[in-house]
Amino acid sequence: MDERIQFDWDGIEIAGILDIPDGAKGPIPAFVVLHGFGANKDSGSVPAMAKLLTNRGYASLRLDMPGVGDSGGVVGRLVCLEQVAVARRGIDYLESRVEIDSGRIGVAGASFGAAVSIYTGGADERVAAVLSSGGWGNGARKAKLQHPPPEAYDKFITMVEEGRKKVAAGETMMVPRFDIVPIPERLRGNLDITSLMEFHVETAIGIFDFRPEDMVGKISPRPLLLLHPTNDSVTPVSETMELFSRAGENTDVHLLADVDHFLFSEDNIRVSHVIGDWLDKFFPLDAAAIKDAAE
Repeated sequence: MDERIQFDWDGIEIAGILDIPDGAKGPIPAFVVLHGFGANKDSGSVPAMAKLLTNRGYASLRLDMPGVGDSGGVVGRLVCLEQVAVARRGIDYLESRVEIDSGRIGVAGASFGAAVSIYTGGADERVAAVLSSGGWGNGARKAKLQHPPPEAYDKFITMVEEGRKKVAAGETMMVPRFDIVPIPERLRGNLDITSLMEFHVETAIGIFDFRPEDMVGKISPRPLLLLHPTNDSVTPVSETMELFSRAGENTDVHLLADVDHFLFSEDNIRVSHVIGDWLDKFFPLDAAAIKDAAE
């Protein structure tokens, strides 16, 4: 059952879709599902991730962040820390629903959404589980890896520095999508027609300064699943391995071969099996089951 919902965040109307599995009985666990860079609740990996969760009996709330999709805000202005705040408001919303087990709300996301999910999990003790697909931990390090030729990285840094001056002066500067996050031509077909292709420079600055790796260790002992393609041509796999090195107990990491950045868009059945096994072990529908097993 898809239900379109709205809530207010800092004067901006945030749009979302709450999906509660048909026939669900009693309060059930749920996930806030966060979209990738420039995507929205109806594009990219988000619908596939939400469907995977609801097919297994979990509720899902997929959100449009400010500036994309059906939410308000300045189009193309995507600020990482603001997205963390919106994700936390999503948790507030789920806590208000009688169908949801308010003590068992997780956060899930892919790519940009994965980084925001990890940061949110570390910042908010209410987050009961975190699922990250193709995420990253350090925006500055990621940017250097994503713009490998020295001249390309110099161009990126010059853009960020010029952007900081523009922002300080109260001016606007727009930046093409692939100047922020390059994507090989062969993978661009995974971008939905509604995906944004131009962004306020504040978006690039925010990504550069964002460091989910500083928060990942705070998630433990709550469960964390890190997924990443072994040969990711968008976000280097080394980012997830660095996150894993900083994470605590109850963290699983799975690297998948023969698949690129868009894990869910490529309909990889192994992904659903890995996530299903992880849910069954660390975040089962029946909370009593894991408690009984521990005793």
